[in-house]
Formats: sequence, structure tokens, C-alpha cells
Amino acid sequence: MSSNVNCVEEQRMHGANAVRNTNSKNIFHEPLLYAQFLRDNLNVPMLKNVQPEDIEDVSEQYRPYLGIEFESDTVKKVRIRDAFGERLETPLYLISLTEHKSRVDYNVAMQLLKYMACIWQEYAKEQEKECPGCTKNKSFRYPPILPIVYYEGRENWTADIHLKDRIMLNEIFRDCIPDFSYEVIKLHAYGNEELLNRGDEMSLIMMFNKIQDAVDLEKFLEIPTEKLNGIIKDTPEYIIEVIASVMKALCVKIGATEEETDQCIQKVRERKMGYLFENMEKMNIQEERKLRAEAEENLRKGLEAAKEAAKKAAEEAAIQSTIETCQELGATKEVALNKVMEKLKLNRIEAEKKLAEYWK
Repeated sequence: MSSNVNCVEEQRMHGANAVRNTNSKNIFHEPLLYAQFLRDNLNVPMLKNVQPEDIEDVSEQYRPYLGIEFESDTVKKVRIRDAFGERLETPLYLISLTEHKSRVDYNVAMQLLKYMACIWQEYAKEQEKECPGCTKNKSFRYPPILPIVYYEGRENWTADIHLKDRIMLNEIFRDCIPDFSYEVIKLHAYGNEELLNRGDEMSLIMMFNKIQDAVDLEKFLEIPTEKLNGIIKDTPEYIIEVIASVMKALCVKIGATEEETDQCIQKVRERKMGYLFENMEKMNIQEERKLRAEAEENLRKGLEAAKEAAKKAAEEAAIQSTIETCQELGATKEVALNKVMEKLKLNRIEAEKKLAEYWK
């Protein structure tokens, strides 16, 4: 029974992670949502007026360099605007890179460095095609890169922000070590009220992604209906579908039934966000997690007990076989006793008990 429960839970979590990874890619693929993400979460004046049309997704360009390890990450080419919202005339691009994390990753600075090197290398190739030899000129400059980590975990982000802090003896060799810092957007640093006041679709998605337990869910359900509905009143249909996929991932995460999940997705498509979960049975996610943990612990103990029993049975069979073989070969009890003590590492008292039991 415990094994079945554990198997079902593993399948559910695998499904939730698969849906989550797909959602992360879909969310940050949409220029509208990514523009909102940049404007809302980064204190960079040049990005406060960024618009969807300023953003070009170039992630696929770097897949051959980076491989499947970075499948859910995105690389954007963003045309910068000035303080008045006008595009700069100079062909200056800021390449914004987003690395998605659900757990603290202490090697993220090195991963980002690999990305950045690929981006600059590719940029140089493109410029050389347009103007051969230009990259060797004194005036040539590479574009700025803004590395961003979008972190959905609850734990504090304790990884080093500066690359140099990942290098041994960095103070002694600081002049030889390349260095940069990256931005960390911590999902759980934002309260629902702050996200709600932004009034855009990306912040609504972030509110969904914050829900990890029953307390989070109850807080979400306290949000006034009209405010939730107001956010998606004029949302394009293609963004509604992205939000619906996020809702599906949330339902999988909280263990909703298939029927309940379909109802919630339908509410999103009907733009009735304030009525989410209205027909769903009262959930206690913390209790569910407790039960799953108990099931896993019972399974672990059961496996350990089974291994121990199998080990003892094998030892007992070996003792019996040794004694019976000695007897069949005409050995004395003393010889059999010594053989059991030597071969099976028993003391004399234990060996005598076994000899009395199996000597016929």
C-alpha cells in the first residue's frame, strides 16, 4: 500500500514539474508578459518604459551552445528606450537573460558566465558578417548583458551574487578574475497586495506561483473578486491561455481532481478569476504533505525491515547448511562448531546454540 502511495505521489510531482517547466518557458516567451516582468521587478531606468515590441526572443540561437540543461531559460534582445519612452537611435541592445530556479543553486554565477560568453561570441560573429574586421577596432564594444535569476523558492537565496566569490584566492588574484553580479528576483519577497496593485497579468501569474501551501491558498482566496477580474478584463486571448496553463500547474501542485482542475481552467477562460476554487472541496495541503511524508517514512522502514529479514534468513540458511554438510561428511561436533565460528563469525555460545538446533 505504502509503495503504491509513494509511486502515485512521484508521478504527480513529476507531472507537476513537467507542467511547471513548460509554463516557465511559455510565460517568459511572451513579449507582453516579459515586458511587464522587466518594468515591475527591475530598478533599471532604461527598462521602465520597455514595451513588448522592444523585445525579441533569441533563446533558440544559443541552444546549440548550451544544450538541454538550459532548456527552460530565455535570452532576450531588448531595444532600450530613453527616459521619455523614445527608442534610442543608436543600435544599442541590452540582452536580458533569465535563469529560472526553484532551489538555491550555488553554481548559478558560473552558469550565467557560460551564457554571457556565448552571447558575446555570437554577437561578434554577427558584427563581423556585416563589417569584416570591425571587432578588432579600438572603438568596437560588446553589448551590455543583464543576468537575471527568477527564483520561486521559499528559502533565502544564499548563493554568491558576484562571480569572483566563487573563485578561490579571489582577493590575491582579483585583477585576473572576471567578475559580474546578477539580479535575483525573489518571488516570495513580494506580498499579494503589492503584486495586486501592479494590476498586470505577469503579477497575477506570480501570485499563482506563490501558492505552495494551504495558508498561501487561503490568502489568495481573500483577494477581492473585482480586483482579480479587473486584471484580465482586457487581456488578449493568447495570454489568457498562458494563465490557464499556469492554473493547471497550480491545480496539479495542490492535488486537485481532474474535474476541479477543468473547472478552474474554465473560470480563467471565462475571466471569472474571483470564482476560482468555489466548487473545490476544502483542501489542507499541509495535512496532505504530512500524510505523504508518513507514507514515505513507512515505506522506507518497510524496505529496511525487509532487507534485514532477508539478510538474517540468508545467514541462518548458511549456518544450517554448514552444520549439515559437516555432519554428512562425518565431521565431529567440535569440528562443525569451529567451522561455524570461523566461517560465519559467531562466538562459541551462539555457535553451540545453532549446533544444538541443526545437528541431527
